[in-house]
Amino acid sequence: MDFSLTPDQELLRDTGRKLLERECPPALVRAHIDDPSAYEPLWRHLSEYTALGAGPAADLCLFLEETGYAAAPGPFLATTAYTALTGDAVTTGTVALVDDPTLLFVLEAERVDRIAVVLPGPRLAVVDATDLPVHFVATVDFSRRLFTIDLPHLDAQPLDAEMYAHWRERAYACMAAEMVGTARRIFDMTLAYAKERKQFDVPIGSFQAIQHKLADMSLVLERATAAVHYAAMTIDGNDPDRTRACHVAKASAGEAARRILKDGIQIHGGIGYTWEHDLHLYLRRATADEYLFGTTGWHLDRLAELLIDT
Repeated sequence: MDFSLTPDQELLRDTGRKLLERECPPALVRAHIDDPSAYEPLWRHLSEYTALGAGPAADLCLFLEETGYAAAPGPFLATTAYTALTGDAVTTGTVALVDDPTLLFVLEAERVDRIAVVLPGPRLAVVDATDLPVHFVATVDFSRRLFTIDLPHLDAQPLDAEMYAHWRERAYACMAAEMVGTARRIFDMTLAYAKERKQFDVPIGSFQAIQHKLADMSLVLERATAAVHYAAMTIDGNDPDRTRACHVAKASAGEAARRILKDGIQIHGGIGYTWEHDLHLYLRRATADEYLFGTTGWHLDRLAELLIDT
């Protein structure tokens, strides 16, 4: 079986990479801290790709790796999740998963037209975002905006439980893909710094201790990347291993991000802790993504349950 990318997938990946290199430099991510509207020029480009949410998971994950690499601000992830759940590939939207009906945390609720609210049952209600009062919540991640919304009584319709389970699995894989992209950015920055920074007149990357850290970082990154791509393929193939694969993908991405951000900031030394260095922009994104769609520990618990059940 050939697991290599198709020419169309290579084109999609390369197009996304070049677009984000051009339209989303670190300066844009910094500008977004003080001016949330700074994302709008980038969004005019990314909005053309939101239909990926209704297409193969493998294609969407390839693109999300690039948005994660750039820590792209805006509602791209939220809208592709909305598209996958509702089938609406035209409207800008986000998804609210209700744990407490009186208080919801929702991604990018201020920047979208519609909100798909999943209620216990499961039941689904799609509402106009302008009809719901939203309240901004500050988080560690400056590149993504989180809100609470005041939820009125909603006329929700039954949502097929199996379809919803499949959507959640897809969401786990997509979130993992973005985390892998951000982790790769931190690794690339760290590797470049280790080649340039000198101590005792030699690059610090020539020291065995640094080489070991970089090798370990590369290993966990490649393992997580493979887990994400496998999960995406099981989704597209409706494979029986899909549930386990998606939990593995999110857990592996979380472990990789945690290891890479810890070692990355250590290899950068004192400069890695400064506001002026761009490293913290991606550390923040990776840290916040750990808590979206389940933490690493939560997914490991689900994997343990699957193993016990079998």
